[in-house]
Amino acid sequence: MIGTMVLVLMGCGSAVSLGCASSLPGVPGVVGTALAFGLSVVAMAYAIGGISGCHINPAITLGVWLSGRMSGKDAIMYVIFQIIGAIIGAAILFGLTKDALGGGVGANSLQAGISPAVGFIAELVFTFVFVLVVLGTTDSEKGAGNLAGLAIGLTLVLVHLACIRYTGTSVNPARSIGPALFAGGEALSQLWIFIVAPLCGGALAAGVWKCLSTECKK
Repeated sequence: MIGTMVLVLMGCGSAVSLGCASSLPGVPGVVGTALAFGLSVVAMAYAIGGISGCHINPAITLGVWLSGRMSGKDAIMYVIFQIIGAIIGAAILFGLTKDALGGGVGANSLQAGISPAVGFIAELVFTFVFVLVVLGTTDSEKGAGNLAGLAIGLTLVLVHLACIRYTGTSVNPARSIGPALFAGGEALSQLWIFIVAPLCGGALAAGVWKCLSTECKK
Protein backbone atom coordinates (compact mmCIF):
# COMPACT_ATOMS: atom_id res chain seq x y z
CA MET A 1 0.00 0.00 0.00
CA ILE A 2 2.76 2.43 0.97
CA GLY A 3 4.82 1.58 -2.08
CA THR A 4 1.98 2.15 -4.54
CA MET A 5 1.01 5.37 -2.77
CA VAL A 6 4.56 6.68 -3.23
CA LEU A 7 4.63 5.60 -6.89
CA VAL A 8 1.41 7.48 -7.68
CA LEU A 9 2.26 10.54 -5.62
CA MET A 10 5.79 10.94 -7.00
CA GLY A 11 5.25 9.67 -10.54
CA CYS A 12 1.89 11.26 -11.29
CA GLY A 13 2.85 14.31 -9.26
CA SER A 14 5.87 14.84 -11.48
CA ALA A 15 3.74 14.39 -14.58
CA VAL A 16 1.43 17.16 -13.41
CA SER A 17 4.20 19.49 -12.25
CA LEU A 18 6.26 19.05 -15.43
CA GLY A 19 3.33 19.41 -17.83
CA CYS A 20 3.51 15.81 -19.03
CA ALA A 21 -0.21 15.40 -18.43
CA SER A 22 -0.96 17.51 -21.53
CA SER A 23 -1.88 15.87 -24.84
CA LEU A 24 1.49 16.74 -26.42
CA PRO A 25 4.07 16.88 -23.61
CA GLY A 26 7.51 18.34 -24.26
CA VAL A 27 10.77 16.43 -23.99
CA PRO A 28 11.70 17.74 -20.50
CA GLY A 29 8.29 16.71 -19.17
CA VAL A 30 8.49 13.25 -20.68
CA VAL A 31 12.04 12.60 -19.46
CA GLY A 32 11.36 14.01 -16.01
CA THR A 33 8.18 11.98 -15.59
CA ALA A 34 9.87 8.79 -16.79
CA LEU A 35 12.69 9.32 -14.29
CA ALA A 36 10.22 10.04 -11.48
CA PHE A 37 8.35 6.77 -11.99
CA GLY A 38 11.55 4.77 -12.34
CA LEU A 39 13.23 6.34 -9.33
CA SER A 40 10.08 5.79 -7.26
CA VAL A 41 10.32 2.08 -7.99
CA VAL A 42 14.03 2.00 -7.17
CA ALA A 43 13.45 3.81 -3.88
CA MET A 44 10.57 1.57 -2.84
CA ALA A 45 12.34 -1.60 -3.99
CA TYR A 46 15.14 -0.97 -1.53
CA ALA A 47 12.81 0.37 1.17
CA ILE A 48 10.14 -2.33 1.26
CA GLY A 49 11.42 -5.01 -1.12
CA GLY A 50 12.67 -7.11 1.77
CA ILE A 51 9.20 -7.02 3.34
CA SER A 52 6.78 -7.54 0.47
CA GLY A 53 8.85 -7.87 -2.69
CA CYS A 54 7.65 -4.38 -3.68
CA HIS A 55 5.23 -5.44 -6.42
CA ILE A 56 3.20 -2.16 -6.18
CA ASN A 57 1.54 -3.24 -9.44
CA PRO A 58 -1.30 -5.77 -9.98
CA ALA A 59 0.23 -6.84 -13.31
CA ILE A 60 3.42 -7.83 -11.53
CA THR A 61 1.48 -9.59 -8.80
CA LEU A 62 -0.44 -11.54 -11.44
CA GLY A 63 2.81 -12.55 -13.13
CA VAL A 64 4.35 -13.61 -9.82
CA TRP A 65 1.26 -15.66 -8.92
CA LEU A 66 1.14 -17.36 -12.32
CA SER A 67 4.84 -18.15 -11.91
CA GLY A 68 4.03 -20.03 -8.70
CA ARG A 69 5.94 -17.68 -6.42
CA MET A 70 2.97 -16.69 -4.22
CA SER A 71 -0.45 -18.00 -3.22
CA GLY A 72 -3.72 -16.82 -4.73
CA LYS A 73 -4.84 -15.51 -1.34
CA ASP A 74 -1.72 -13.38 -0.98
CA ALA A 75 -2.05 -12.14 -4.56
CA ILE A 76 -5.61 -10.93 -3.95
CA MET A 77 -4.58 -9.11 -0.79
CA TYR A 78 -1.64 -7.50 -2.59
CA VAL A 79 -3.89 -6.18 -5.36
CA ILE A 80 -6.46 -4.81 -2.90
CA PHE A 81 -3.87 -2.84 -1.00
CA GLN A 82 -2.09 -1.71 -4.16
CA ILE A 83 -5.36 -0.12 -5.28
CA ILE A 84 -5.93 1.42 -1.85
CA GLY A 85 -2.41 2.85 -1.92
CA ALA A 86 -2.97 4.30 -5.40
CA ILE A 87 -6.19 5.97 -4.26
CA ILE A 88 -4.43 7.46 -1.24
CA GLY A 89 -1.60 8.77 -3.43
CA ALA A 90 -4.06 10.27 -5.92
CA ALA A 91 -6.08 11.84 -3.09
CA ILE A 92 -2.97 13.54 -1.68
CA LEU A 93 -2.01 14.76 -5.14
CA PHE A 94 -5.53 16.05 -5.81
CA GLY A 95 -5.46 17.95 -2.55
CA LEU A 96 -2.15 19.55 -3.47
CA THR A 97 -3.19 20.54 -7.00
CA LYS A 98 -6.91 21.36 -6.76
CA ASP A 99 -6.30 25.09 -6.33
CA ALA A 100 -3.04 25.77 -8.16
CA LEU A 101 -3.21 23.20 -10.97
CA GLY A 102 -6.91 22.48 -11.37
CA GLY A 103 -6.82 19.20 -9.50
CA GLY A 104 -4.52 17.44 -11.96
CA VAL A 105 -3.67 13.89 -10.94
CA GLY A 106 -1.79 12.56 -13.97
CA ALA A 107 -4.53 10.14 -15.00
CA ASN A 108 -3.96 7.90 -18.01
CA SER A 109 -5.86 8.46 -21.23
CA LEU A 110 -5.33 7.78 -24.92
CA GLN A 111 -3.21 10.52 -26.44
CA ALA A 112 -4.06 12.54 -29.56
CA GLY A 113 -4.58 10.32 -32.60
CA ILE A 114 -4.29 7.05 -30.67
CA SER A 115 -7.14 4.57 -31.10
CA PRO A 116 -8.31 2.21 -28.34
CA ALA A 117 -6.80 -0.73 -30.25
CA VAL A 118 -3.39 0.93 -30.52
CA GLY A 119 -3.51 2.00 -26.88
CA PHE A 120 -4.44 -1.51 -25.79
CA ILE A 121 -1.60 -3.08 -27.77
CA ALA A 122 0.90 -0.53 -26.45
CA GLU A 123 -0.07 -1.18 -22.83
CA LEU A 124 0.00 -4.95 -23.35
CA VAL A 125 3.40 -4.98 -25.04
CA PHE A 126 5.15 -2.58 -22.69
CA THR A 127 3.70 -4.28 -19.62
CA PHE A 128 4.93 -7.59 -21.00
CA VAL A 129 8.45 -6.19 -21.29
CA PHE A 130 8.32 -4.66 -17.82
CA VAL A 131 6.96 -7.73 -16.03
CA LEU A 132 9.36 -10.03 -17.90
CA VAL A 133 12.26 -7.99 -16.53
CA VAL A 134 10.76 -8.14 -13.04
CA LEU A 135 10.37 -11.93 -13.17
CA GLY A 136 13.83 -12.41 -14.63
CA THR A 137 15.73 -10.13 -12.28
CA THR A 138 13.98 -11.45 -9.16
CA ASP A 139 14.32 -15.13 -10.00
CA SER A 140 15.90 -16.95 -7.06
CA GLU A 141 18.38 -18.82 -9.28
CA LYS A 142 18.85 -16.67 -12.38
CA GLY A 143 18.05 -13.22 -11.01
CA ALA A 144 20.12 -10.09 -10.45
CA GLY A 145 20.16 -10.24 -6.66
CA ASN A 146 20.55 -6.86 -4.98
CA LEU A 147 20.68 -5.13 -8.36
CA ALA A 148 17.14 -6.22 -9.23
CA GLY A 149 15.55 -3.03 -7.89
CA LEU A 150 17.82 -0.85 -10.00
CA ALA A 151 17.22 -2.91 -13.14
CA ILE A 152 13.46 -2.80 -12.64
CA GLY A 153 13.42 0.94 -12.02
CA LEU A 154 15.53 1.67 -15.10
CA THR A 155 13.26 -0.55 -17.19
CA LEU A 156 10.26 1.47 -16.03
CA VAL A 157 12.07 4.65 -17.12
CA LEU A 158 12.63 3.10 -20.56
CA VAL A 159 9.01 1.95 -20.80
CA HIS A 160 7.75 5.44 -19.99
CA LEU A 161 10.02 7.06 -22.55
CA ALA A 162 8.65 4.74 -25.22
CA CYS A 163 4.98 4.65 -24.23
CA ILE A 164 4.01 8.09 -22.89
CA ARG A 165 3.13 9.36 -26.38
CA TYR A 166 0.49 6.64 -26.76
CA THR A 167 -1.26 6.30 -23.40
CA GLY A 168 0.61 8.39 -20.87
CA THR A 169 2.04 5.02 -19.77
CA SER A 170 0.23 2.93 -17.21
CA VAL A 171 1.59 -0.65 -17.30
CA ASN A 172 -0.01 -0.73 -13.83
CA PRO A 173 -3.78 -1.01 -13.24
CA ALA A 174 -3.57 0.40 -9.70
CA ARG A 175 -1.63 3.45 -10.92
CA SER A 176 -4.47 4.13 -13.37
CA ILE A 177 -7.41 3.38 -11.05
CA GLY A 178 -6.42 5.83 -8.31
CA PRO A 179 -6.05 8.96 -10.47
CA ALA A 180 -9.04 8.04 -12.68
CA LEU A 181 -11.39 8.19 -9.69
CA PHE A 182 -10.46 11.84 -9.20
CA ALA A 183 -10.10 12.85 -12.86
CA GLY A 184 -13.34 11.31 -14.16
CA GLY A 185 -14.27 11.83 -17.82
CA GLU A 186 -12.01 10.09 -20.34
CA ALA A 187 -9.84 8.66 -17.60
CA LEU A 188 -12.80 6.67 -16.27
CA SER A 189 -14.34 5.75 -19.63
CA GLN A 190 -10.99 4.44 -20.91
CA LEU A 191 -9.96 2.84 -17.62
CA TRP A 192 -10.76 -0.66 -18.87
CA ILE A 193 -7.82 -0.42 -21.29
CA PHE A 194 -5.42 0.34 -18.45
CA ILE A 195 -6.71 -2.56 -16.39
CA VAL A 196 -7.19 -5.31 -18.95
CA ALA A 197 -4.17 -4.68 -21.21
CA PRO A 198 -1.54 -4.60 -18.41
CA LEU A 199 -3.01 -7.74 -16.84
CA CYS A 200 -2.82 -9.51 -20.20
CA GLY A 201 0.77 -8.33 -20.58
CA GLY A 202 1.65 -9.58 -17.12
CA ALA A 203 0.11 -12.99 -17.79
CA LEU A 204 1.96 -13.24 -21.10
CA ALA A 205 5.26 -12.37 -19.39
CA ALA A 206 4.70 -15.14 -16.84
CA GLY A 207 4.18 -17.67 -19.62
CA VAL A 208 7.24 -16.54 -21.57
CA TRP A 209 9.45 -16.49 -18.48
CA LYS A 210 8.35 -20.02 -17.60
CA CYS A 211 9.50 -21.15 -21.03
CA LEU A 212 12.79 -19.23 -20.86
CA SER A 213 13.66 -20.42 -17.37
CA THR A 214 12.93 -24.10 -17.95
CA GLU A 215 16.07 -26.18 -18.30
CA CYS A 216 16.31 -28.14 -21.55
CA LYS A 217 16.59 -31.86 -21.04
CA LYS A 218 19.14 -33.67 -23.19
